[in-house]
Amino acid sequence: MGWTRKQAWFFALSAALVSAGLSAAEPIRPESADRVYSFGVVPQFEPRKLFRIWRPILDELEQRTGFSFRLVGTAKIPAFEKKFMAGNFDFAYMNPYHIMLGHDSQGYVPLVRDGGRVLKGIVVVRKDSPIASITELNGQEVAFPAPNALGASLLPRADLAQRNIHVLPRYVQTHSSVYLHVAKKLTVAGGGVASTLRSQKQSIKDALRVLYTTRPMAPHPIAAHPRVPKAHRQRVKQALLDMAAAAKGRARLAKIPIKQAVAASMDDYSELKTWGLEDFYIKK
Repeated sequence: MGWTRKQAWFFALSAALVSAGLSAAEPIRPESADRVYSFGVVPQFEPRKLFRIWRPILDELEQRTGFSFRLVGTAKIPAFEKKFMAGNFDFAYMNPYHIMLGHDSQGYVPLVRDGGRVLKGIVVVRKDSPIASITELNGQEVAFPAPNALGASLLPRADLAQRNIHVLPRYVQTHSSVYLHVAKKLTVAGGGVASTLRSQKQSIKDALRVLYTTRPMAPHPIAAHPRVPKAHRQRVKQALLDMAAAAKGRARLAKIPIKQAVAASMDDYSELKTWGLEDFYIKK
């Protein structure tokens, strides 16, 4: 028996939710138009939390644009990277280094980003550590969450290398694990970002101090693949900016977090090409 377009769309969405570990029990909306776009999101949160944040945003985008958006989940960042590098997403929310890679490989273009903050990495040590300068980390073992973690690994390592400081990385999977390693004296220092340090329990925060803060960069953009017609890209971009102008939409976007949505362009990220991040990026 053949599938109607609505049945096929329902099946595709359900399959995407299952593959991301999400429940397909959420109410399924009929297509709002005959254009259905895939929307990938870098898995910075566990799948159910990601769905709770993004589905209401995409619902409002559907109302404002007349398009339908299929949220595509990926369990881990390497899988997300493979998909956008292959051009699997029509739209995607990705980190600043991802947009550089995606632009070069597929022509992805940034639409909107947070204009109210910048992304910076940090290097922490124990509060009682005698280390007073990052130069003292040369030759030392330093914890990082993962090789390609932008703010917590790529950016700190590139900054250190620029100063001829070479560390021995120990990859411990998560930001929380980095801070725990440093607090328990398993490594002398660790890479992270300010927001994840703030989210740690008080005993961990009390045990650590920030030794170094990296160069700032523009934060994660929402981007579009060039196969999406330019008029459609512009409609989505304007809808996101309009959402940010209303209290309800602004509150939804803040959960991403995009707290002050502004138009984005590749000029916002061009300086990253000179930072040496590619020396530490591991292709998988």
